[in-house]
Amino acid sequence: MTKVGITGGIGSGKTTVARLVKTLGFPVYDADFEAKQIINADEAVRRQITELLGEEAYNSNGYNRQFVAGVVFKDKVMLSHLNRIVHPVLANHFSKWCTSHSDSKVVFQEAAILFENGSYTRFDKTILVTAPELVRLLRVMQRDGLSRQQVKARINNQWTDQAKMELADFVVHCDGKHLVIPQVLDILNCL
Repeated sequence: MTKVGITGGIGSGKTTVARLVKTLGFPVYDADFEAKQIINADEAVRRQITELLGEEAYNSNGYNRQFVAGVVFKDKVMLSHLNRIVHPVLANHFSKWCTSHSDSKVVFQEAAILFENGSYTRFDKTILVTAPELVRLLRVMQRDGLSRQQVKARINNQWTDQAKMELADFVVHCDGKHLVIPQVLDILNCL
């Protein structure tokens, strides 16, 4: 089984690429979605996050994403601690997911962070989705209702596209100027 990571900075278009891959019939593991499930359902993870960030990390609706984002995107040490709690559990969950898709020759994982935490080494190939920062800012502001400053804080906690390109096997430009489908089809043919 070939494992392929799809990554890119916030607002880059990685979800668009992942949905396209899924539409073309390939299994795609959505790491952000699964992490949210784990953060809410796994008692050990909930306990560790509460110990790290306090009782406000969870409210009556579950994980208090707005509060947590307000803390960790201003403090790289706290973000690193949070990632050390969630990422190992998520990696184990992905391994089990792969086992349940053992009939597939190629599987994909969409994840915002692959290079920053070294998890790209667990993949056979990686696809980096890129877009200019202004495009990313506008996409996320419109999609999530965040301020320019809030989006910029999240972008600043991720590596630059240039740094990621040095490690990526493939790059998809999702900038509104390049057609995405032909780029993805070319990559799938290579795989």
